[in-house]
Amino acid sequence: MHQSEIHQMLRTIERECEFTATATGRPALAPRVLEALADVPREQFVPPEMAPYAYADNALPIGEGQTISQPFIVGLMTDLLEPAMSDRVLEIGTGSGYQAAVLSRLVLQVYSIEILTVLARLAEERLERLGFRNVRVRSGDGYQGWAEQAPFDGIIVTAAAPHIPQPLVAQLKPGGHLVIPIGRPFQRQELKVLTKNRTGEVEIRTILGVAFVPLTGDLGLKVPPPSKVIQ
Repeated sequence: MHQSEIHQMLRTIERECEFTATATGRPALAPRVLEALADVPREQFVPPEMAPYAYADNALPIGEGQTISQPFIVGLMTDLLEPAMSDRVLEIGTGSGYQAAVLSRLVLQVYSIEILTVLARLAEERLERLGFRNVRVRSGDGYQGWAEQAPFDGIIVTAAAPHIPQPLVAQLKPGGHLVIPIGRPFQRQELKVLTKNRTGEVEIRTILGVAFVPLTGDLGLKVPPPSKVIQ
């Protein structure tokens, strides 16, 4: 890894946090989140031709029509999850495995689902090769979650859904957070945080506008859960 590029990436993230603090409520990311971002070799999670741009604060193509999110968004979504070292978390949309790798430095176990089999296989091999051994990857429909391993302390979705998937809400522990972009392709998308309280009720906060590739799979016939929305 190139330390100067990592340092510049972290400085850019810090500036983005300051710029968006009014919307996000987070003028800075937790130090341990920044440490995880610095510790994961981002250039290993992009195609070779994209490696020179790995630490720029941009989304980059990873093949199969998918992208790796910009570092600021990865850091922000991770911070919003409020991960603890004892947590078991679920990621929907493995992609190249980068978000899972960042999470792996912050929690006990990461479960990650990727609907595209080729990306799931490549991510699994990459994470194993790089030593991220507390990540399990499987190919499947992330909308349905991973019921066999539920409940989860936190859930993070790295593709935009038209609404919050009810199976994911059901698989979230009371007190946990679900971080997800909501919206359709080429339309306004919003990053939201759903928190489930001890009685099973949920509250939703809108954080800021984002742009993600769409969540695919069985989306059309599901009804979003009732919620109390915090403006």
